[in-house]
Amino acid sequence: MASTPASASVFEYAPAPESRSVVDIAPSYGLFIDGEFTEAADGKVFKTVSPSTEEVLSEIAQAGEADVDRAAKAARRAFEKWSALPGSERAKYLFRIARIIQERSRELAVLETLDNGKPIKETRDTDLPLVAAHFFYYAGWADKLDHAGFGANPRPLGVAGQVIPWNFPLLMLAWKIAPALATGNTVVLKPAETTPLSALFFADICRQAGLPRGVVNILPGYGDSGAALVAHPDVNKVAFTGSTAVGKEIARTVAGTRKKVTLELGGKGANIVFDDAPIDQAVEGIVTGIFFNQGQVCCAGSRLLVQESIQDELLDSLKRRLSTLRLGDPLDKNTDIGAINSAEQLARITSLVEQGSAEGAERWSPECELPSSGYWFAPTLFTNVTQAHTIARDEIFGPVLSVLTFRTPDEAVAKANNTQYGLSAGIWTEKGSRILAVASKLRAGVIWSNTFNKFDPTSPFGGYKESGFGREGGRHGLEAYLDV
Repeated sequence: MASTPASASVFEYAPAPESRSVVDIAPSYGLFIDGEFTEAADGKVFKTVSPSTEEVLSEIAQAGEADVDRAAKAARRAFEKWSALPGSERAKYLFRIARIIQERSRELAVLETLDNGKPIKETRDTDLPLVAAHFFYYAGWADKLDHAGFGANPRPLGVAGQVIPWNFPLLMLAWKIAPALATGNTVVLKPAETTPLSALFFADICRQAGLPRGVVNILPGYGDSGAALVAHPDVNKVAFTGSTAVGKEIARTVAGTRKKVTLELGGKGANIVFDDAPIDQAVEGIVTGIFFNQGQVCCAGSRLLVQESIQDELLDSLKRRLSTLRLGDPLDKNTDIGAINSAEQLARITSLVEQGSAEGAERWSPECELPSSGYWFAPTLFTNVTQAHTIARDEIFGPVLSVLTFRTPDEAVAKANNTQYGLSAGIWTEKGSRILAVASKLRAGVIWSNTFNKFDPTSPFGGYKESGFGREGGRHGLEAYLDV
């Protein structure tokens, strides 16, 4: 494990690895269709590896078009009885799932860290509590849909086809499945090919909770299986979280059909720090904003807009803080920065960072020894960045922060809005009036004040422009799964 230089740390932490023995990963897994694990129709399989070690964790059945058809038909058959259940009965299943997730949270946290590469303290303290909270929250809505503000007797849509990314595998599953089930829909979900394990463990939780067969179906696979799911005639609702390019392709596929669709896509969030902001608090928020989950977060604060008069002070403090971050074994409870999810993602980050240097931005990273195996990238800071730089415009999806300056609030707003994305932003100032004035002018779906990357199941999440449309979470998240 790479650690900080002795000069930057008062003492060294002893390794504190979480035990792998709490999770039992089978050598192979099938698709979960109609309440049973089954092989792919064409027998295809793929391997899922641990990003921190490149160790093969398991062999997974790869869904094809025939499997998508089987799953969609199973979900269609299950829909009639599931949607006819009283909301209070559906709520019992969701409450049961939430409690099982809590009971198995340590096992699931270790599994997620192994398959995704993010630090155990993030899966343990952020991902898993939020996963359970989403099921608890939407269980509470299941018998109150008449009072959700969408008129009397709102009806479920039918079969929801859901495609999720690899950065928050279990949390994105919860964001999609919990409101779908609460509103009476059935689900076919395709997890990302690099992180299928927690979705397959969730299939086991569905069986453990006694969920009726066919209500939830899990189809690991590649982009072709996701495309087949989106296009399947039995799918009434499409929910996608992922890249803007794929989101555009999905929008083209569903155009002209009666399918309802929500897209949660890329971002290039601006974190705006004014000269009256509490510097130490802002630095912590900047670190959380871009280095949480190795920056592999669609709403990451990847552009730092700092008022010119405090730039030097803020950057000095930020560099000191980055020098104390610990990169290494994600299962070590002391680790702050884990592994990049895949070799493909690491190559993309590396390419964009090299482009940033070639275009004249000044690159800085703390002294950081990278492990010899796995996919790793040191926390990186770019200064002398202009709005024309590629690193200030393209979503890098890695632990890379671009620093720009501004002089006035109007300039900060203009620079923050100068992006094709519109997912998130942060504002740091001691003046509440300034927070409200600036927030009202920012074209971003989620705006944090004096904090960053805070999530709650009661709060809607989503973006504008090329960050997609529709909202997930909160009361607003119900609407996407109802005929209103």
